[in-house]
Amino acid sequence: MDNMTLTAIEGLRVGHAHDLHGLTGCTVILCPPGTVGGVDQRGGAPGTRETDLLRPLHLVEHVHAVLLAGGSAYGLDAASGVMRWLEEQGIGFNVGVGVVPIVPAAILFDLDLGDPTARPDAAMGYAACQGASADPVAEGCVGAGTGAQVGRLLGPAFACKAGLGSAALDIGDGLRVAALFAVNALGDVVDEDGTILAGTRQPPDGVRFAGALNVLPALARMTAASASNTVIGVVATNAALSKEEVNKVAQMAHDGLARAIRPAHTMLDGDTIFALATGSSGRANVSVIGAFAAEVTAQAIRRAVRAATPLGGLPVGASVGAG
Repeated sequence: MDNMTLTAIEGLRVGHAHDLHGLTGCTVILCPPGTVGGVDQRGGAPGTRETDLLRPLHLVEHVHAVLLAGGSAYGLDAASGVMRWLEEQGIGFNVGVGVVPIVPAAILFDLDLGDPTARPDAAMGYAACQGASADPVAEGCVGAGTGAQVGRLLGPAFACKAGLGSAALDIGDGLRVAALFAVNALGDVVDEDGTILAGTRQPPDGVRFAGALNVLPALARMTAASASNTVIGVVATNAALSKEEVNKVAQMAHDGLARAIRPAHTMLDGDTIFALATGSSGRANVSVIGAFAAEVTAQAIRRAVRAATPLGGLPVGASVGAG
């Protein structure tokens, strides 16, 4: 499998749009017809749109696109541009007098890195759709990952630059599982052996990692200034799954988030994972798909910090020493 990113799932297309002066952006995932969507939200500070309709017992099963964006809650405006582009293509839920595109979305906070008045808007969402393709996904400081940071336990001055990462696995018999994540976590991103890849830097010079678990005991009374973090992403498979099963995959994928980020799912993060099943490869065991969704989630998160480049005065983790 040459393509090791989200677009390894046939039919999915990904597009980025960003403002490198304002240091913000958005990423759209365009779905093939019949894609079933689900979601699992575990952080305490989410910013989302159209998530309730993805849950079991609700009418709509199929989604037409997913949007990930910076800009905090302002960035949800970019979804209206995605809807406009889809409507122009005649894509959406048929309501008799036209179509209503279903575009679930989640945002991350990046207002304090670049220009706080620069936010993803409808024009940026539309542009991301225009640039979407099935090519391997561009990673690093692009799209929703443009303004992403990690390790904000001691504030943005001692954080590291992060970005957007994607990964894919071929699990055999024609089945694939892939993920794409924009990583803006409060805590540290760690490798499989626990080595910190990027995270909170030790004051006063910030040349070494502090270690999130070393810092936490002194932060029993966190300030609102730290409540601006989240990891948002998508896991996808070409298996055919029901709406209930797709939601289970989203739930299991959070295990991968917790493997790669320490701590995860705090009240100061808005961790949200969407799941997509295109169905082109036929029925599959949801527990198997979910297990590999967790694995590919961890891989994508680690790739997000490895692919990042210094921006906004923040270094990347590779330039910081061990604590």
